[in-house]
Amino acid sequence: MQNDAIERACAAIGGHTPMLTDCGALCSAACCAPDEDGQGGVYLFPGEEARLRGADWGHVEPTDFAPMLVCDGPCDRDRRPLACRIFPLTPVKAASGRWTVRMDARARAMCPLVRSGVKGLDPDFARGVVRAMRIIAETPEGEAFLERWAALEQEYRFEL
Repeated sequence: MQNDAIERACAAIGGHTPMLTDCGALCSAACCAPDEDGQGGVYLFPGEEARLRGADWGHVEPTDFAPMLVCDGPCDRDRRPLACRIFPLTPVKAASGRWTVRMDARARAMCPLVRSGVKGLDPDFARGVVRAMRIIAETPEGEAFLERWAALEQEYRFEL
């Protein structure tokens, strides 16, 4: 069932990306590269590990939070994980109890789009990511994952 939610969430975003042009040209695709220590990857949403089996451009490593896909080279963009598709946004639960999005605090170190905020992104992309997060939240497993994701991201937020 969660695989269906992943497919529907990806479809909600469709081909939309944060900008109408290649945002990777602004930062040399920093979000697609490992850090200085060769570390890095993206957490997989529930059900995604099975979807990525056999990908020759990445491998899955266990973590305390969730399985993580570590890229070994350029990805098959049609199979890239949901976390890659939503970047630099992150899910957040509004006071109403509905899921929405904001800029991911973890993106500050690598993404120049963070400075412009959500309003600086392609509106179709932002709306698609909101729809995708609401689709994920339709299942108890997805809702629980989003709650944990939001709590983890909150650890990186600070006010200057």
